[in-house]
Formats: sequence, C-alpha cells, structure tokens
Amino acid sequence: MAKDTNVVSYKPKVVRSWIMYDWANSVYNLVITTAIFPIYYTSVTKASANGLVNFYGFEIKNTVLYAYALSASFLVIAFISPLLSGIADNRGSKKFFMKVFCFIGALSCMALFFFNSVQTVSIGITAFMLATMGYAGSIVFYNAFLPEIAPQNMHDKISAQGYAMGYIGSSLLLIINLVMIQKPQWFGITDAGLASRIAFVTVGVWWIGFALITFKGLHETPKNRNTNNYIQQGYVALYHVWQQLKTEPILRRFLSAFFFYNMGVQTVMYVASLFGANEIKMTESLLIATLLVIQFVAVIGALLFAWFSKLLGNINALCLATFVWIAICVSAYFIYNATPFIILAGVVGLVMGGIQALSRATYAKLIKSKPEHASYFSFYDICDKAGMVLGTLSFGLIEAISGSMRNSIFALAAFFIIGIILLRPLQKLKTKSIFKTNGV
Repeated sequence: MAKDTNVVSYKPKVVRSWIMYDWANSVYNLVITTAIFPIYYTSVTKASANGLVNFYGFEIKNTVLYAYALSASFLVIAFISPLLSGIADNRGSKKFFMKVFCFIGALSCMALFFFNSVQTVSIGITAFMLATMGYAGSIVFYNAFLPEIAPQNMHDKISAQGYAMGYIGSSLLLIINLVMIQKPQWFGITDAGLASRIAFVTVGVWWIGFALITFKGLHETPKNRNTNNYIQQGYVALYHVWQQLKTEPILRRFLSAFFFYNMGVQTVMYVASLFGANEIKMTESLLIATLLVIQFVAVIGALLFAWFSKLLGNINALCLATFVWIAICVSAYFIYNATPFIILAGVVGLVMGGIQALSRATYAKLIKSKPEHASYFSFYDICDKAGMVLGTLSFGLIEAISGSMRNSIFALAAFFIIGIILLRPLQKLKTKSIFKTNGV
C-alpha cells in the first residue's frame, strides 16, 4: 500500500510554538483596535475645530479618518496577500513573510508613542495603518501553518487552543495597561495620556517578544518550484488556486458561507462598543469591562465548540453557532439597559471564540491535501477582510439612512441567515470522501 504523503506527525513543541503566536499578536486586536487606541484617538482629536484633523495636508473629520484608515489597511492586505502567499508557497518562505509582517506591526505599535497631540495625527494614523497591515498580513501565513503541524483530527482542538491563548494573553495585557492608565502614579507616570502611549509600546514589545518563541519552533517547508522569478511565482500560484477553486464546489460553498456569517461576526466585534455607548449609554469604564467579559468567555467558547465539533461534526457545530448569532441579533434590538447588554455580551463571547476557531480548523481540514496552504488561506483571508469592510460599511449606511443604529442590526441578522443557508447543504455532503477523510 502506498504511503499517504499527506499524513502529518504531531510534534507537541512545534504546536506549542504555533499556538504562542495567538498569544503574541492578539494584544494588537484588543488593545490597539478595540479598547485603548480608539478611546485615546478620540480624546486627542475631539478638541479640534468641528472634529476636523489635518492628515498630510487634508482636512478630514476625525471619526471618518479612523474608519477610512482601518478599511484601507485591510483592503491593502486583501490585495497583496494572495500574491505574497503564492510566492511563500513556491519558495517555502511562509515563516519569512510572517516575520516581516509581525515586525512591521509590532514596531508600528511602538511608533504610536509619538502620537501625542492633534498636530501628530498623521504620525498616529500612519502607524495605526501599518500596525493593522502587519497584524492582518502575518495572520495569513500563521494560519497556513495549521495543516502542516498536526494531523487533521487535531485541527479543531489546536485551533481552539490558539484562540483561547490569544483571548487570555490579550486580556492580561489589557488589564495591566488599564491599571497603568487609571493609576499612572503607581508606575511613576505623570498622566493618563503618557500611560496610554506607553501601553502602545508594551503591545509591540509583547508581540515581538512572544513571537520569537513561535519563530524558533516553526520551520519553513520545502519550496515547490525552482525559479528566481518571484513575482511570476506569486501570480502563477494565485491563478492555480483560483482555477482549483472553480472545480471544488465544497470549498467554494464553505468560503461563501464563511464570507457572510463572518461578515456579521467581524461587524459585531467592531461596532459593539459603539452600540453600547450610543444606544445603551454605557460609560467607557463599563464598556471596557464588558470587553473583558467577552474575552474571557470567548476562551470557554473556543474550547466548548471544539468539543461540539467532535460530538456533532464541524458543519453542524458551525450551524449551531450561526443560529445563536441570529438569536443575539434579534435580542440586541430589544435591549435598552446595561445589565442585559452585558449578559448578551457574554453570549457573544461564547460564540465568537467558537465560530472563529472552528472556521479556521474546518478550512484547514478542507485544504489538507493541497500543497499551496498559504495561497488557499489567502483566499480565506480575503473573505475575512472583505467581509469586515462590507459589513461595517453596510452597518454605517443603514444607520445614516434610517437614523438609528438599531435598524442596522437587521443587516447583521441577514448576514448570519445567508451564512447558515449556505452551510446547511454541506451537512448532507458529509458522506463524501473529503468529509470522511477530513472529519468535517
């Protein structure tokens, strides 16, 4: 009998090294994107005339600039990552590109220290954009290692452990930073503004420091082609994967489903604090406390849904999570007080961790037999980033047209409904060979 070349041996040290990158990079997502930087940015720029700030000579409203910067960063990564992923697959350089984006992101977080007034907005937003691109870019190559470091029957568990470590690590650093901001005198710091800027530096140091453990443990895979034309390699690999996707109905359907339900997940993650502030009238301290609730509950959710996937199968577990998200959207429309909002936030954390970890593991199983892991994950990343951009855009447009953020919740519910409709047919295909082989 021929040996199965797709069998991957389990090496605990390598897996632990891979998981550590979730611990390392998740601090960006919580401290920079979600919690401290948005509040700091608003406090620095709100005093400007009519909220207008100068960005490289252009006058623009502070909140609009922030939204544009976030969207532009993700769009850049969505555009270049497929090309870089093709090069990485052909040259066996996934770890190299992962390192490059990691250092760009972490050093840019440190550069936010120099954003100290409305006169330095250009520095702050540029560093924020580079940090975002560094984070999003490194994730593509990080995820692509999953099919290579462990057997397919362990993907759910390992992916869940990674997300759980990320939620724990980022929450710990956020707590330290919040104490530093609230009680700067305990750390010999003169004011909360300086404490916030130091917090940005700690994110970069944390990110690089723990990522070194990952880079020491992960090893590059052999290159697929011998050629020195790097650009051509990228385009050829990208075209090859695109052609392959045309002949893979299961992969196409899963990516389509992921695009829609993840659009809802990403939008909730980015607008939850805005909804709490504007519709529920929660204070900043209570909102940050709610974010911490979500983070710690998400640890349980990631591990719980890994167990559900073993019990029910990946697709059934994803359908269950998506159904809960629909219920969350419906419930949020009728919530007007802080207490039920915090309870609902706990439920959000439960399914947020579960659906993210399980989606990554399911896709890794489906592409197990494909040699171009980075290129395939670049398409996964495009669905993720494009969904985030379109989701937040539609949320904002509905609010602008209707005058109420609550009406935008209907769009979120629609995303999840479309996602579960696209997922359900995959339940009927679980007798197919790909589902038998990969345990989906």
